[in-house]
Parts: sequence; C-alpha cells; structure tokens
Amino acid sequence: MEPRDTRIGIVGSGAIGGFYGLMLARAGFDVHFLLRSEYEVVREQGLALDSVVHGPLRMRVQAYATASDMPPCDWLLVGAKAIGNAELAPLIVQAAAADAKVVLLQNGLGVEEQLRPALRTDMHLLGGLCFICVNRERPGVIRHQALGAVNLGYHSGPALQDSAALVEAGAALFRAAGIDAQGMAELSQARWQKLVWNVPYNGLSVLLQASTAALMSDPDSRALIQALMDEVVEGARACGYVLPDGYAGHLLRITEQMPDYWPSMYHDHLQQRPLELQAIYAEPLGRARAAGCELPRMEALYRSLAFIERRNLRH
Repeated sequence: MEPRDTRIGIVGSGAIGGFYGLMLARAGFDVHFLLRSEYEVVREQGLALDSVVHGPLRMRVQAYATASDMPPCDWLLVGAKAIGNAELAPLIVQAAAADAKVVLLQNGLGVEEQLRPALRTDMHLLGGLCFICVNRERPGVIRHQALGAVNLGYHSGPALQDSAALVEAGAALFRAAGIDAQGMAELSQARWQKLVWNVPYNGLSVLLQASTAALMSDPDSRALIQALMDEVVEGARACGYVLPDGYAGHLLRITEQMPDYWPSMYHDHLQQRPLELQAIYAEPLGRARAAGCELPRMEALYRSLAFIERRNLRH
C-alpha cells in the first residue's frame, strides 16, 4: 500500500482525471491537478463532483496551469484523450519524479506504444482501463452516473521483472479511495476487451445521435451493436487474444442495467472536438488486417465517423 504522502499528479483534469483525482484527494492523498482551459475556474471555485454513487463533493484542489509549477509526482494519471499524447508527453516528463509511474487512463489500442518513446528510461508506463459512466458537465463540474472500476496493467519500464508488485501498488491506491481496482496480467488483451463496448456504443452514439437506452431499445440498432461486438471479438482472436466466452452478452446485460448514458465520443462531437478515431478504430482495424482479418462493419462505422468528424471540425 502506497503511503498517503505519495504525490499524485493528474494530467487532463476533465471527466476521467477529475473524478479519480477527486476521489484520491478525498481519501487524503497529495493530489496535484494540471489544467488548461479550466484552470481559472478550478483555482477559484475548486472541483465539484455530482455522483449518484459517492454523493455530491466539492473540494479546493492543488491546481496548476503549467507542468513546471507542479512538484515532482510519484504517480501520474493521464486522463486526457489519447489524441493529445504528443503534446502531453513533455508535460508528463516535466511533472515526473524519478522512478515515476505513468498510468494512461485512455481508450483504444496503441496508446502506450505512442507515448513510450517520449518518456525517460526510469519511468514506468502502465495502462488503465476505466469502466465508468462519467462526463464533464461544465468547467469544474463532473457528473458521475454509474460504475467506476479501474483495471491496471504494466506496459514497460525498469520494473518489468517485478511488474506485478507495481501494478498491485497502483490498484491499492484506487482501492484506498473507494474505487474497485485490480491488476491485469495481459494489458493488450484487456484493451481489446474494452473495445468490445467502446467500438459500438461510442461510434453509434455519434452516427445515430442516440444514447445507450435508445440504442438498446431499438431492434435494428441492438442487432448492429451485437454484430460490431462480434467483429471486435473476431479481430482480437485474429491478433492472438481469445476473449472470455459470452463476453459480448455480458456487456449487453451490463449496459441494460446502466442509467441512460451518452458516451464520451458523443460529447466530443457535440463540443466540436476531435474524436478518438485512431485509437478506437484505426489501430485495431490495422492490427486485425495485418493478421489477415477484415472487419467490414467496424470499417464502415470508422469511415462514417471520419466523414462526420471532418465536416464537424470545418464548421
């Protein structure tokens, strides 16, 4: 168990980073938030969480506009979208203490490989998979509807021979903050598993302008969700990762039990921000294709979203 004086940095303090950072700060950890556009609001008013699980919470937090002002952090949780990793890399390095542990709380495939070359050799890189319904409601305010578990896996760094102990230390941080967390032996397989949900629901929310309840209640959209899930499972298998039997059906049942939810890609589209198309669609499609596996429905969804994104960003 990491001591309470373990210094934790949050890079990207929107919905994901803000939620987990606040939970860790509430538990008494020394948490430091790096912000961009929301810095002035958070510095003056603090961060607020509206959660049906953990109740309302508003805290004054240690907020920074630049990484150079932050103290060196032992753990860095990266909650910003993967599309900004190239710009984030120097900030992560600047805020990292010696032997720092960097956890990418991001969706998709290839995000660790993208960031690793920009980190120091003494820095550890982990992947974090968040199973949560959360969104940024307005500057400094986060709305949490359901779930919250985090699964952690080691990617690379100097602790490759003792990575399990380091992963457990990270999971223990989250558990100390009241968050269900566990380690994963195979990070790449876990990322494919997360895509089974992200590929259909994120993309279809934008394409069909529909939330999870609407997508699940219509027979045609539900059939499309099932077909996309099956394709992701097929792509994972082609790449050497056999997902648990009945996993797609398990995710369908979980989604039915969730409150109605607009996935993060829909919010990005609504705010005319770039979509996470590379990590969630292009990278897995490319890996499956290299393994001799074509995923036509996922490909069609990806091409449709790319068109929508280009048109949206032009306006």
